[in-house]
Amino acid sequence: MIKPMVERISGLYAGDESRLFDGVSSMIDAKQLRQQLVVGVLTVEGDSQSDPKHHGGTDRVLHHFPREHYGLYRRWDMMTSFKDAPAMGENISTVGLDETMVNIGDILSIGEVIVQVTQPRSPCFKLNHQFSNTEFALAMQTSGLCGWFYRILTPGVINLSDDISLVERHSDISVRHAMEIYFATEFNAASYNRLACCEGLAQSWVTSLQRRLQSKKIEPWEMRLFGAE
Repeated sequence: MIKPMVERISGLYAGDESRLFDGVSSMIDAKQLRQQLVVGVLTVEGDSQSDPKHHGGTDRVLHHFPREHYGLYRRWDMMTSFKDAPAMGENISTVGLDETMVNIGDILSIGEVIVQVTQPRSPCFKLNHQFSNTEFALAMQTSGLCGWFYRILTPGVINLSDDISLVERHSDISVRHAMEIYFATEFNAASYNRLACCEGLAQSWVTSLQRRLQSKKIEPWEMRLFGAE
């Protein structure tokens, strides 16, 4: 029998009221504490995204972010004021489970809900607005302290008292290693092929990696990390 990966969830969050950051709509600051999440295959009840092109979808229904990362970002002086969960826009917060312990394609049970790890979070410029630091998204990309996303295999209810357990492992690439491969500044076809072949990897990442392999170059990241000038 596989033991729980963590003893207990430390926070569950959902929200659907957007706010503007310098004229850009975002849900990152909309999340509120919940005692439970009602999780469907495509959505979480009472939770939504302001930019469905880059957020949400079947591969990014739930965002899991380790709570201890907040302390590291504060120690790195990346926040101008005290921020804690769910300031990253996460749905699930835990202590003791990080990107080195969770692999792409992992199937987990969270209460009665069965999920699969699909990708790390790709940090964007909205984090810079959220934490009043123009380098925050870049710091997240470089450090790999990003959290990860789940697709839903079996919908249901997640309660705050539920455990998280590993059910199946389908790759040897951790979320942290996936970040290192995907956001390395040097082109590496062998690594891209290895990551793209991971069972369960989000289709958007598969497509992006295949595009790189065809073009033999890495796409620009400036707009995602810093927004429009």
